[in-house]
Amino acid sequence: MKALRNYLDKIKPNFEEGGKFHAFQSVFDGFETFLFVPSTTSKSGTHIHDAIDSKRIMSMVVIALVPALLFGMYNVGYQHFHATGATGSFIEMFAYGFLAVLPKIIVSYVVGLGIEFVVAQWKKEEIQEGFLVSGILIPMIVPVDCPLWILAVATAFSVIFAKEVFGGTGMNVFNVALITRAFLFFAYPTKMSGDAVWVSGDTIFGMGQAVDGLTVATPLGEAATTGAIPPFSWDMVTGVIPGSIGETSVIAIALGAILLLATGIASWKTMFSVFVGGAFMAWVFNTVGPDTPMAQMPWYEHLVLGGFCFGAVFMATDPVTSARTETGKYIFGFLIGVMAIVIRVLNPGYPEGMMLAILLMNIFAPLIDYCVVQGNISRREKRAIKSNN
Repeated sequence: MKALRNYLDKIKPNFEEGGKFHAFQSVFDGFETFLFVPSTTSKSGTHIHDAIDSKRIMSMVVIALVPALLFGMYNVGYQHFHATGATGSFIEMFAYGFLAVLPKIIVSYVVGLGIEFVVAQWKKEEIQEGFLVSGILIPMIVPVDCPLWILAVATAFSVIFAKEVFGGTGMNVFNVALITRAFLFFAYPTKMSGDAVWVSGDTIFGMGQAVDGLTVATPLGEAATTGAIPPFSWDMVTGVIPGSIGETSVIAIALGAILLLATGIASWKTMFSVFVGGAFMAWVFNTVGPDTPMAQMPWYEHLVLGGFCFGAVFMATDPVTSARTETGKYIFGFLIGVMAIVIRVLNPGYPEGMMLAILLMNIFAPLIDYCVVQGNISRREKRAIKSNN
């Protein structure tokens, strides 16, 4: 590492003002601060510093996403081999899924980071690191059959209009990855819903079997369209069911949740409240709801199906777009869980619900924090008046 540090110090003058590569100063700074913690400190005031900056936090979130991503790759291969009737080993299934998912990851990062590099250089600012997480989240929340050009358009739209126009990392109102999914859902609905998008029908480097028109429904989609409640099975927990690439395995998502909670990056209050809100609303519909499959689906099936777990762990806990007050986190998470189930049950044309629930609550997060803060101020004023009397 010392040799790398010395090499960076040697070439750094070329990227500073007046150097022959000064046009790429932001790019160099981004790579340097990713590899090494900056040594610059504040010159005035009282500040507390440690070695964990935003880049390290984002890197930890990416690590937490790895189990769900790896399982998602395997599940892509498993679903293909299972649906086509082909035979293959674990390695072959994983390799098929890896090769199917890798182009989506590359497109997401190339488009998103490319835009961030250009904007940073144009504004003469350092490259912001928020897309380290968004870049891996985006491929994980789309169907495996989503065309790459559509993914590129959606990624560009979300980075520009959901992030950069608000000022960049830390200033965005909406979760960038979810805006990508929302754009895809409303602009290209046939590529994000139905039975023909969840399982790849292509052959990749001779692996698998090419099949045109392959259709496989997700459990939620099947319940919404056929009117049959899917019986609970451990496949819903392990994740060997059709769905978005990284959202199917509860176990893999739980491993990421443990890491985020152990490191203090994610709020357990938000995460826990999402599950409580979802379970409560599902129980309400089970008790007094309409006689429809989605309303009568057991609460525990609602929690393990679709993107509920993934959204609760990795989306709702986004520190930028979620509530920041401690009491507000309970309210924010609970309402996300409630709204996700309400959308699932009352809107049969959109059986997922988690995406819209989180985006809706992103709007109200500042209001929730404002009400909590004002409530605390009012209570303190009343205590002060009582003590003075």
